[in-house]
Amino acid sequence: MPQRKTALVTGANKGIGYEIAAGLGALGWSVGVGARDEERREAAVAKLRAAGADAFGVPLDVTDDASVTAAAGLVEARAGRLDALVNNAGITGGAPQEPTTVDLATVRTVVETNVIGVIRVTNAMLPLLRRAPSPRIVNVSSSVGSLTRQSAPGAELGPIAVAYAPSKTFLNAVTVQYARELRDTNILINAACPGYCATDLNAFQGVRTPQQGAATAIRLATLPDGGPTGGFFEDDGVVPW
Repeated sequence: MPQRKTALVTGANKGIGYEIAAGLGALGWSVGVGARDEERREAAVAKLRAAGADAFGVPLDVTDDASVTAAAGLVEARAGRLDALVNNAGITGGAPQEPTTVDLATVRTVVETNVIGVIRVTNAMLPLLRRAPSPRIVNVSSSVGSLTRQSAPGAELGPIAVAYAPSKTFLNAVTVQYARELRDTNILINAACPGYCATDLNAFQGVRTPQQGAATAIRLATLPDGGPTGGFFEDDGVVPW
């Protein structure tokens, strides 16, 4: 019998991350719920298990080297490999974020989580991903990371966010760099745009459900061999950025 595929989703205790975990679990995957908060993490695991998913908790703070190393060890002990890594954990940094008045500490904090955290987790999990027959990495980005859309006349992309929006542009660029380095391997890495979903990240002001927002990430995590890499995708296809 083939080994059950295993995924790790960061920031999976709620919102889009939870729905990504739920979607992969429904496909028969074993899903690691990566999250900092123990109570919320275990509540999410219990909910996923009640729905029939093979879920397990992974204590994980993407900004902490020791936490990430321990998470890799936990996944290795449980599964021996990793078939998909979904880097979903992210923060907005709050408001205001006008470039002329922003607190530089806010910018540093957002980049540490949204970009450096992704690099930290990805590099820690790469040895496990390399053991899988068809490994996939998905970085959850945002349409506000698209320079094309940000600069389009009349674009409605919410408030100015000099920490959050550029962090997603940065993440998209990092995704391309990984794809270039890994182009001769079987690892596919792409960025996913979930759309404007109603989550606590935006005080539930979004117009899409977290389940709708999870769909592209799930598709990219389950791409067939020979699929795209280094791309930025949404429900309707490639995001211009």
